[in-house]
Amino acid sequence: MKKIFYLIIIIGIVLFISISVIFILNRNRQIILKDFILEDDLTLNFLDEKRVSDYIVEIDGDIVNDYNIPSYKIGNNKVEFEVINNKGDKVTYSYNIEVVDNVAPLAFVDSVYYVKNGSSKDFYKNIFCGDNYDPNPNCYIDGYYDVNENGTYPVTFIAKDSSGNSYTKKIEIVVYTPSESSENSVNPSNPSVTLFSDVVKKYKSDNTKIGLDVSKWQGVINFDQLKEAGVEFVFIRVGWGYLGEYTLDNQFKQNIEEANRVGIPVGIYFYSYASTPLESLMDAKWVISQIKDYKVELPIAFDWEEWGEFNNYNMSFYDLSNTAKMFLHTIEEEGYEGLLYGSKFYLEQVWLETGYNTWLAHYTDETDYSGNYSFWQICNNGQVPGIKGNVDINVWYLDKDS
Repeated sequence: MKKIFYLIIIIGIVLFISISVIFILNRNRQIILKDFILEDDLTLNFLDEKRVSDYIVEIDGDIVNDYNIPSYKIGNNKVEFEVINNKGDKVTYSYNIEVVDNVAPLAFVDSVYYVKNGSSKDFYKNIFCGDNYDPNPNCYIDGYYDVNENGTYPVTFIAKDSSGNSYTKKIEIVVYTPSESSENSVNPSNPSVTLFSDVVKKYKSDNTKIGLDVSKWQGVINFDQLKEAGVEFVFIRVGWGYLGEYTLDNQFKQNIEEANRVGIPVGIYFYSYASTPLESLMDAKWVISQIKDYKVELPIAFDWEEWGEFNNYNMSFYDLSNTAKMFLHTIEEEGYEGLLYGSKFYLEQVWLETGYNTWLAHYTDETDYSGNYSFWQICNNGQVPGIKGNVDINVWYLDKDS
């Protein structure tokens, strides 16, 4: 009995000591947690840049690594950091940040849609509708309309993302039966052209060079005549690819060999259909394999323009931009310079910051694009000796901060 009594006493002492230690540790932990004071608002907008210290009002010591808090994932995120306190000890602290998305989806919606009688009720699904974070925003029409009954129907186009942000626009759907005359009408084409020599006169300076971008659509090109006309560089399409199936532009080999022969500096562009970074990685590897035996002095451009099919790609703008970044990163790892091609409209509305140089497409005399760009595609109706038909003309700004 005495042995059992003593055993019970020992167990009691051990339990008392254990509970006391836990209490002391918890008490110390509570004191440690009180060693820094946080801002009241612990939210961070999607893709915004804020550091650990931006949310700390007061802290006992110095932060060891005041890093940028990751903001690419919506929701509650734990922020851990180390501090050298006033006693010289390294202590690990943490707090929680809520990453939020306050940006509404983007939809390119007209005020009126003319729909032929008998068309699909889901015609609106071809309207561009995307989001910065949500790869599949809910885009729909609220209101009654009948594609089998002529008339004008006032409805509302709505786009909602997974964060609860919404875009709305009141529109009209006009259902009609086309007449034979309207079906056979022909829109006259614009006969105007832009002479390469005129572009040289207006835009050539010590800080610029004037050049072209070409593909099979320009047919067989006389590069000797291009050289004589003053063409100072040329971007050549290498080809295009979809889901790992690649097609070499049937004029690529002749174009790059001729450009190299006459000494016109060459850049490359690739038309991509990629929907993931893995696919664009494969794109870049294929491009490199095609150009490795040629002299390529200018950048290699990622050209993605599947805007009419964007709704079917299941990509957010963030996904698309990451897909481009993977291509450009892979290109630069191989010693080339990467370049993102895009029109002014989509650069401003869709593309997120990639960190790479930009090739701007904006067909105007004076661009009002406010972002940085190294190359400016100024027109697609250019005329130059050596090419039969139209060609794109470009201005290269040697100062990359232009």
